[in-house]
Amino acid sequence: MEQVDTGSSRTPLLSNGLAARTRAATVEVDGASIAYWVYEPAQVTPGTRTILVVHGFRGDHHGLLRIADQLTDMRLIMPDLPGFGGSAAFEDTEHSVDAYGRFLSGFMAALGLGPDTVLLGHSFGSIIASHFVAANPGAVSELILINPIAAPALEGPKGVMTKLAVFYYEAAARLPRRLGLALLRSQAIVRVMSVTMAKTGDKDVRRFVHAQHSAYFSSFADRDSLLQAFKASVGSNVSEVAGHLTLPVLLIAGEKDEIAMLPDQHKLAARLPDVTLEVIPGVGHLIHYETPEPAARYIRLFLKDHAA
Repeated sequence: MEQVDTGSSRTPLLSNGLAARTRAATVEVDGASIAYWVYEPAQVTPGTRTILVVHGFRGDHHGLLRIADQLTDMRLIMPDLPGFGGSAAFEDTEHSVDAYGRFLSGFMAALGLGPDTVLLGHSFGSIIASHFVAANPGAVSELILINPIAAPALEGPKGVMTKLAVFYYEAAARLPRRLGLALLRSQAIVRVMSVTMAKTGDKDVRRFVHAQHSAYFSSFADRDSLLQAFKASVGSNVSEVAGHLTLPVLLIAGEKDEIAMLPDQHKLAARLPDVTLEVIPGVGHLIHYETPEPAARYIRLFLKDHAA
């Protein structure tokens, strides 16, 4: 069992039961070693489903642990995406949205995951998951997107900040290796990012968020694959493939999300033929950290309404 830093010695934000449900494993996909974790249901019920989870940019499976902890009646499978966490980077392929989609196909085949699988993506994972579904109709039964990237990142009010971030990653990739890695793994920069995104007023939750970002935000394979993945994350969005998402889709949005802004979520929802949009008040882009309870409740209700 892996040890998880809760970020707080006073209030445990992950239950003791999560470790008992956890199984870590590796699998080879297209010649690359992929680390993944399975969170078994505490009790199998008629409503138990298997949910394949795709994490966001610069994160790994740790980011969705609080949601896994809430969904005790579900089986969740969380790989670290190639190039992040414990998974190797692609060797001969650009880290693009299409490449990550092909990885999902190979991963599902390796684990024998069939069309009754539910696919869940957070942030950058929402782009990967939606494009995968568009390219592979019938591969999964339902799609759940948390903090979905619904509009182009290089346009609109957030475009300037996105372009500055592109410059940051490009500069870090071009600097001498030691300097570039120091820039990318700067704890000061990670903390500024973490403080900016956190919206909760709960001190224990904020401490947890900062500890998680500090521990796992710099767990990437190399600078080149990180730059490629970042460009993929800002160069695509869910709306590009909205017309191909004909399966039931659940969007879980944050009222104060400054990256995946709420007006864009409503526009995306209007383009989807079978959609449920749930908005969690008072939270931004960190639903998975700050408000896992309502997110899990919406997921459970959605899957109940769309029983396999």
